[in-house]
Amino acid sequence: MNPARRALLSVFDKQGLVPFARELHALGIELVSTGGTARLLAEAGLPVIRVADLTGFPEMLDGRVKTLHPRIHAGILAVRANPGHVRELDEHGIAPIDLVVVNLYPFEKTEADPTKTPEQIIEMIDVGGPTMVRGGAKNWEDVGVVVDPADYDAVLAELRSHGQLSRELRRRLAAKAFGATAAYDAAIASFLAPDEAIPARLKLDLPKAFDLVYGENPHQHAAFYREEPSPPGSIAGASVLQGKPLSFNNILDFDAALGLAADLGGTGCVIVKHGNPCGAATGETAAAAFQAALASDPTSAFGGVIAFGGVLDEAAAACVVEAFYEGVAAPEIDPPARAVLGRKKNLRVLETGPGRRGRRAGLDLRRVHGGVLAQEWDEADESVRNATVATRRPPDAGEWRALQFAWTVVRHVKSNAIVLANAVSTLGIGAGQMSRVDSVRLAIQKAPAGLSGVALASDAFFPFRDGLDLAAEAGITAVIQPGGSIRDAEVVAAANEREMAMVLVGRRHFRH
Repeated sequence: MNPARRALLSVFDKQGLVPFARELHALGIELVSTGGTARLLAEAGLPVIRVADLTGFPEMLDGRVKTLHPRIHAGILAVRANPGHVRELDEHGIAPIDLVVVNLYPFEKTEADPTKTPEQIIEMIDVGGPTMVRGGAKNWEDVGVVVDPADYDAVLAELRSHGQLSRELRRRLAAKAFGATAAYDAAIASFLAPDEAIPARLKLDLPKAFDLVYGENPHQHAAFYREEPSPPGSIAGASVLQGKPLSFNNILDFDAALGLAADLGGTGCVIVKHGNPCGAATGETAAAAFQAALASDPTSAFGGVIAFGGVLDEAAAACVVEAFYEGVAAPEIDPPARAVLGRKKNLRVLETGPGRRGRRAGLDLRRVHGGVLAQEWDEADESVRNATVATRRPPDAGEWRALQFAWTVVRHVKSNAIVLANAVSTLGIGAGQMSRVDSVRLAIQKAPAGLSGVALASDAFFPFRDGLDLAAEAGITAVIQPGGSIRDAEVVAAANEREMAMVLVGRRHFRH
């Protein structure tokens, strides 16, 4: 490859552009530019050739047409080792372009802005930019294409050392360029596609946020890929304030904990272990909520992750540091709490930012061998007061509150899921068992003795009355379940025999 002599610069994101262009000029590289980029360079005192002067055509159609001209694209696409290409450039007086520095109109950012009209969003569909990027990336053996200001330093380092870019760097930049245009086109296609819950084609293009030490197990390589922009209140958008790097399993557990904490609200606290809540509670203070959640299953909580629905204060932090946990997350962590948590140097501390986490966008995806399953997120916001009372005895006021709390939590527990709760905290959780009666047995085993007034929530119907009989013998007085079994009448009859209150929601919440 010949030394770099000419660079074309046309960027929307002008971060770091002037210092970068100044270095290019100092290295003897001619600068060609468009519109606002050219103005910025000229105002910085840099000599710049405007594209309109190079092509002999002014920018047209409100800037929609600037670079779509053979004098630009022939200079990018010409193969330097092809004598015919070189001859044609000479015949038409076209100089090769060795460096294409282009980033695109911010389509996704504009689309996400609720103040923007459809017409304004459409104007953010870049045409000339992707064309130049794709041309430079196609001809990467001869052209360096830069779509990310983060790569300016690496490009300058090689130009200073060698006067040109290495083949390895050009190829890496080309791959990044095609990735950028692919993601850009996917975002536009998604915007223009019919509004369908399950689209005809599934498009997934996410940037890698960071590599992980390993995956679920040490022999598995892994990384975290993040949506942009990251949803508020999510693990993807959280700031890591201290502690060891996040692991694959940490991210899964934090995601589970933050989801339930958001449902419980600002007074809630959740402790998650291996993807399941082992304790959840609300309280008058964050510390009280944590202590109640911990009491639900202190053995399982050891080494788990904790999420608060509101501000994590000094008193709650003092409770957290009393035992070993993998990490803690909250929308806000006040300075005194940060100081207390800092005593545990390896404790991962995450702040997700203010504001309630919204509904999840996109689809819930699960990879299987040879394909991908896609479904809408299970985010039903259900009031148990809309449930059907199936038994002779309706729940009393306290039982209704306990039923609501248990039903909120059970949706976040792996199937078969059983949750025992009062109005403010879980008392026992049975998760992930192959039979529902075993989940009931496990939840009762974890709960304290004497469960009168306690509610039981089941994520799916009872296929037999055995689980209900176990609950009644433990003292449980109220049950909430979806219903829908061919034996519903038998299960309701069992509840009536035991003078229990049972309500049917009509919607199940399996979580595999």
